[in-house]
Amino acid sequence: MGKLTKYTVAIVGAGSAGISIAARLVRKSPALREQVVIIDPSDKHYYQPLWTLVGGGAADLADSVREQSTLIPEGVKWLKESVEQFFPDENSLVTKEGTTIQYQYLVVAAGIQIHWDKIKGLKETIGKNGVCSNYSHHYVKSTWNNIENFQGGTAIFTQPSTPVKCAGAPQKIMYLADDYFRQSGVRENSNIIFASGLPAIFAVKRYAETLEQVIERKGIETQYRVELIAIDGGKKEATFQNLDTQETFTHKFDMIHVTPPMGPPEFITKSPIADSGGWVDVDPATLRHKTYKNIFGAGDCSNLPTSKTGAAIRKQAPVVADNLLSLWKGKAMNAKYDGYTSCPLVTGYNKLVLAEFDYQKNPSESFPIDQSKERISMYLLKKNVLPIVYWNGMLRGLM
Repeated sequence: MGKLTKYTVAIVGAGSAGISIAARLVRKSPALREQVVIIDPSDKHYYQPLWTLVGGGAADLADSVREQSTLIPEGVKWLKESVEQFFPDENSLVTKEGTTIQYQYLVVAAGIQIHWDKIKGLKETIGKNGVCSNYSHHYVKSTWNNIENFQGGTAIFTQPSTPVKCAGAPQKIMYLADDYFRQSGVRENSNIIFASGLPAIFAVKRYAETLEQVIERKGIETQYRVELIAIDGGKKEATFQNLDTQETFTHKFDMIHVTPPMGPPEFITKSPIADSGGWVDVDPATLRHKTYKNIFGAGDCSNLPTSKTGAAIRKQAPVVADNLLSLWKGKAMNAKYDGYTSCPLVTGYNKLVLAEFDYQKNPSESFPIDQSKERISMYLLKKNVLPIVYWNGMLRGLM
């Protein structure tokens, strides 16, 4: 029999959303100190937006990681275990280790699951044979190794049709690779292919128009509505399926950057709190669960119809914290989330388009400039300023 513990607030996930929300709760209401628990097994905490620059040789992997223990807000408990099951009708959850947590309020911020195994042959060849990916700290250095040592030929960059962390990331590393190939003198002997399961380069017209110009300027071949389904590292062959015709075809490659398919974590998918797609089923404005009124969702595991980015979480965290505190105090929930998200689209070394938009895909820009243009200032913002904002502001519940 596992142990039973009771908390006012249980938070599943110690990523960007979980820690930000926990910090805000205890900062705004000191009475909650020692009454909030974060459940997450991870020792390390990664600032993943930096991995594009790590893969492009412009940043160090070590700068993207902190010990999880140093980030848990003071006054918040950390249970270093993995959630196994939710029992929302009983206001409880159970971990794989057998611990039962009873809660008054639950926040589910468990991130997104990467399905490396859904591309046949990928697990056997990732990190070697010219196959790389920025979507894991285990493999991101192999991306730079491939780019730095590329001698010409075919370089493929893929994007699946599923939701992914930062929908712009699969193309950002491609633009950096193109820049480096030109610097190293191999671009003339190279063919760069962007093979995407999506129907267009970007979902917001204002920024898509700029990116289409970037692709034309760089001479990149685009193939849309095609999904990577298998890879043979030894033969250096990638197999794709046309999502409209279901026909399959292969590409030879000299290097391939793979963005694997992603989806909601399995322990959420099989639970009563999931929608039909397996995501946490929340109201898009209040972020409260549509069925269980003492449950909130935030971040990548939710079914919010917006891009899954850290910038989106920065706007979601205060909404969850404020609305949860209002419920706890018996007041009306007034905080609303408008779907704001941001994607800093790196288009080369010292070039960046800062895309910011809402649920309706209307631009929601922060600066009094045309952010649809490539700018060195926005590149420096991403590289030098946003990591500081993340570690010292967002995770402390200050912004």
